[in-house]
Amino acid sequence: MKEFIDFVLQYGNLNQQQIDLISGKGREVVLHREEYFAEAGKVLKQVGFVIDGVMRICYYNNKGEEITKIFIEENHLLFNLDNVPLTEYIQAATDCRLLVFSVRDWKEISGTIVGWENIVQKIVTKALVQKLERVSPLVSQDATTRYLEFMEKYPTLVNRIPLAYIASYLGITQSSLSRIRKNIR
Repeated sequence: MKEFIDFVLQYGNLNQQQIDLISGKGREVVLHREEYFAEAGKVLKQVGFVIDGVMRICYYNNKGEEITKIFIEENHLLFNLDNVPLTEYIQAATDCRLLVFSVRDWKEISGTIVGWENIVQKIVTKALVQKLERVSPLVSQDATTRYLEFMEKYPTLVNRIPLAYIASYLGITQSSLSRIRKNIR
């Protein structure tokens, strides 16, 4: 919980009573590698905060191939408050520790703490900017350049997650990724 409170305090102020309210609502959950936080076709009924580990958002294309869209590291929120079924999976890429709030509790926090929506909006805006910085340039580059940029943008992930996930994210085969890694060492 301390990690989440410290994270939120970067975006706004909370008094002790507000911190106590938040602390009473969240529960810690452990997801082992490859376990799902959320599945496509289902409505996400909780808000998660990654305390430790790496999550990934992935989907299956029309050929049935698994495609990794983005990685989510520590100090990021996982949520969809639109109450519509997800089109993608949210899966643990490594063993993960999450702080989880039910949507009902999250809405209670939002309705009780003045300025909570503003804090959340700042968090979401920063996350969207990071996502755009990480995803956009990858589309038009050759595989080696994409991998080098991946290492630059996700420096802590290269040795933490399976190569299959990285290859999927880069849009290449695992054997191609192995060749690229061998050539740049």
